[in-house]
Amino acid sequence: MYRIITDSACDLKVELIQKYKIEMIPIYIYNEDKEYRDKVSIMPEKMYSMMDEGAFFKTAQIPPKIFEDSFRNHLSKGDKCLYIGFSSGISSTFNSSVVARENVLKDYPKGEIIVFDSRLTCGMLGLAVLEAAKMLDANRGIEEIIDMLEHYRDHGEHIFTVDNIEYLFKGGRVSRTSAIIGGMLNIKPILEIRDGKLEILEKTRGRKKALNRMSDIIKERNHNICEQTVAVGHSNDMKSKDLLIEKITRETECQDYIIEYMGGAIAAHTGPGILAVFFLNKLYNE
Repeated sequence: MYRIITDSACDLKVELIQKYKIEMIPIYIYNEDKEYRDKVSIMPEKMYSMMDEGAFFKTAQIPPKIFEDSFRNHLSKGDKCLYIGFSSGISSTFNSSVVARENVLKDYPKGEIIVFDSRLTCGMLGLAVLEAAKMLDANRGIEEIIDMLEHYRDHGEHIFTVDNIEYLFKGGRVSRTSAIIGGMLNIKPILEIRDGKLEILEKTRGRKKALNRMSDIIKERNHNICEQTVAVGHSNDMKSKDLLIEKITRETECQDYIIEYMGGAIAAHTGPGILAVFFLNKLYNE
């Protein structure tokens, strides 16, 4: 039996993780010299609250030893492992899983450990992991599950906006000059994951225009969004989150959402006030 493993960049609700027996390994987060484990020793709500008070966070990859412990635990019970990982274009965590796999298979040469670089994050990673868990629960073969994951990797859309451009400067996404001018002009950038990396897609002025443009991009990139589950990630701006969902529902007739706080894996680099929508630009098996 395959056991599905992911990391805390996957923004799935706790009840879904528990229902499908998904193992979620926390990413390491640092505030000055204090270490946290994402969604274990620090929850997103607390992290955003600290950010509002001026705190900055950094993330670190999950050490190979953590993956080794997980893989060994499952293989020792006769199970197989499928790790669906955070994009290697954003984090080195996936590389840790590769190292761990090689080390563990030396002791379990007949074991099976699949490590899959999803090139996804947050809600889009969550949607892929959830679909894999559902397929596994329905006794679908591992080849079909990998085929599905490859489709999600190739057709997953991540559309973000952030409220404070200063965090993009801290993360090296914009220059100091751009951050200063952007703050003065109330620039609210729209970002996406492109080839597994976080990139600035467009720049808008004001939160309302950013939300309107996000809705337009969603319509431009998918004609059948009403036929799929859409993930919405947010921080502490509930009003904007509700406005965006209302707009998407009205304009696309989408009714099926997974709504969850954005975890620390991305939030550390984008700051509070982040809002994101995740969907497929082409349905699987369409």
